[in-house]
Amino acid sequence: MSFRTLTQDQSVKDQKLKPGTVKRIARYALPYKNSLILFLITVIIDALLVVSTPLLLRKLIDEGVVPGNANLVTRLALAVGIIALADAIVSMIGRWFSARIGEGLIFDLRTQVFTHVQKQSIAFFTRTQTGALISRINSDVIGAQQAFTTTLSGVISNLLSLTLVIGTMLILSWQITVVALVLLPAFLIPTKWVGRKLQRLTRDSFNLNAEMSATMTERFNVSGALLVSLYGNPSKENSYFSTRARKVADIGITIALLNRIFFIALTSIAAVATAFAYGVGGHLTINKEITLGTLLAITALLARLYGPLTALSNVRVDVMTALVSFERVFEVLDLIPMVRNKENAKTISSGPLSIQFSEVRFSYPRAEEISLASLESVAKPETIQSGEILKGISFEVTAGSMTALVGSSGAGKTTISALLPRLYDVTSGSIAINNDDIRDLTIESLRDSIGIVTQDAHMFHDTIADNSYCNLVNPGRSPAVRRHLTSGRLRKAPNPVHGTSARIALAVEFTVRPSSTVTIVPSFTTCFTSWALASEISFAKN
Repeated sequence: MSFRTLTQDQSVKDQKLKPGTVKRIARYALPYKNSLILFLITVIIDALLVVSTPLLLRKLIDEGVVPGNANLVTRLALAVGIIALADAIVSMIGRWFSARIGEGLIFDLRTQVFTHVQKQSIAFFTRTQTGALISRINSDVIGAQQAFTTTLSGVISNLLSLTLVIGTMLILSWQITVVALVLLPAFLIPTKWVGRKLQRLTRDSFNLNAEMSATMTERFNVSGALLVSLYGNPSKENSYFSTRARKVADIGITIALLNRIFFIALTSIAAVATAFAYGVGGHLTINKEITLGTLLAITALLARLYGPLTALSNVRVDVMTALVSFERVFEVLDLIPMVRNKENAKTISSGPLSIQFSEVRFSYPRAEEISLASLESVAKPETIQSGEILKGISFEVTAGSMTALVGSSGAGKTTISALLPRLYDVTSGSIAINNDDIRDLTIESLRDSIGIVTQDAHMFHDTIADNSYCNLVNPGRSPAVRRHLTSGRLRKAPNPVHGTSARIALAVEFTVRPSSTVTIVPSFTTCFTSWALASEISFAKN
């Protein structure tokens, strides 16, 4: 039995699954049906081998050692060795199938979640806690994968092993078997007690680690480091972090001690159970009710009895933990993006582009429309709505012109710039490009025709070439453009330093975007620029 089972939250067994969850989970196993069948065959073979060795040991003693049959002793000893090797080979094969199935499921689920999350609107990311979302892609996906590997194999293996072991023990000696089963509560009581303690400590440890991760994520990025450097209190920051790190360390010490206590308790109880078996079995052997080989076989089987029994006592928690992990992944996959393509959406027309805003009204969406409560740091209903941000806005930007939006902070300039590429959708009214409502256009073609240079251009920790998105360069572009972006010089250039980010962001707009584009440049005011770029861009050699 693994300590993973002990640390799982017992409350999960009381959760109700949505109808159809199990059937939906089964569909994920279909691509791995053959591997799953072969994996389960190895589990069954391994369980059968559990009882074969003690039975051979019985025959070796009763028919080989006691009568003095040396040939039989040799043959049976070789058989025991061969079975041990066969068991090792079967276990390796089973582990290979298990890894193949498990890693395949992890790949399928992770890529599906990642692809689906990328389709969500910006509003989703403004509400969602990054750590909770990453946990869905990592921890919950791994928990779901264990449904088909650890949990399924564990349940089948333990049930089969337990049935075979108890059946064999009852055939060999029902008296010793009854004594062994009477001692079962002595195993379950410390298991449940330690399990409750470990669940609470593990939950506290996870929560504290999550807080520390959030603290490091916020403090170790450029904006967070700048804020702390200018206005923070280093001693307070250190105290906050070290307090939680100390609690995690103390919990780790307690968990290590509990694990040791649990191990000592189980080994001591197992020793007592073995002593009882030898005591009762010894008297039965003396009275000629069982043979010496039978006694040794039963004590060998006894060592294989309590592990499966203890594991199966917690099987409901194991199964529900895996199923709930699947459900949490499905919760993300079922979240419909707020901004999505219409059926039969068309691509944007080529040529110079003009923009028309007609009676545009906009309110920021409510939390339940764009996110999941379980992905937010404060999961409670909103009591205050954003209200109407834009009220009947109408204007036109003709092709080849520049328009500046001027207003006080909070007047809606940034909101207007976010509506054009459909980062949000208008509440009412319409936005059109060349008289086509942008909701009737494909999101891909719309955003390919719009360039946005943000006030704080985000750069990835990568080369200048990769930050220039050179893999997105239009194949129809000049070969000179593509050669320059993919040159070894840019590939080797280090991560952009402070002050170059905005230049690289502008370079992307002039090289990656198609020939007809709308460029949004937020500054102290927000500017719309609609023009036709030159079809060829030349670069200096140096």
